[in-house]
Amino acid sequence: MGLSTTRNDPTQYDRLAGEWWKPRGAFAALHWLARARADLVPAPSGPRSTLVDLGCGGGLLTGHVEGYRHVGVDLSAPSLRQAARRGVLAVRADAAALPLRDGVADVVVAGEILEHVADLPAVVDEIARVLRPAGVLVFDTINDTLWSRVSLVVVGERMPGGPPPLIHDPALFVRPERLAELLARHGFRIRVRGLRPSLRDYVGFLLGRRDSVRMLPTRSLTSVYQGVGRKAS
Repeated sequence: MGLSTTRNDPTQYDRLAGEWWKPRGAFAALHWLARARADLVPAPSGPRSTLVDLGCGGGLLTGHVEGYRHVGVDLSAPSLRQAARRGVLAVRADAAALPLRDGVADVVVAGEILEHVADLPAVVDEIARVLRPAGVLVFDTINDTLWSRVSLVVVGERMPGGPPPLIHDPALFVRPERLAELLARHGFRIRVRGLRPSLRDYVGFLLGRRDSVRMLPTRSLTSVYQGVGRKAS
């Protein structure tokens, strides 16, 4: 398969599927974010609790959450095969048209996917539909700011541990105010915080002394931010 020359081309994930579980591979930063994301996932309420993992990729969240029926949704078949090997119930589908019944999920996780979708309102509608009343949404995404465009695209795509070249289209980055407005239409109230890599850990990563970098909470929402919300009961 030839290299993509188009930003946000989903076929890139097919080509890079072998990188998912390499700590220092093309998706290194997604390992760091999965760990931070899992901190917001509540403990399962019972043995039949279901977590729907949108844009699950190779299933990186599986290393950090337990006790759920873990349903992973993605467009990349090779990535889903990676996730299935780690116990994820793999579903190949578009996040804007989920083949799941209403109210099936106790938790929906939307990690690093919202900045990749062309129809954000449709994806939010689907999240609300498949999440049960009083269910929890956990998400992280990229703010639409000049800083995020510079730090994550212009510079980040050239840095070790940064996103693969062309993986993001800055035109799809999501302002937290817009996301909050879309979710509020479905009765969600959300709280958000920024995330940044630990500078000490990242220096250790660059020097080859460590494979993992902690993502630390910050008040600044100018780049990557994460949040949690509860659907109205």
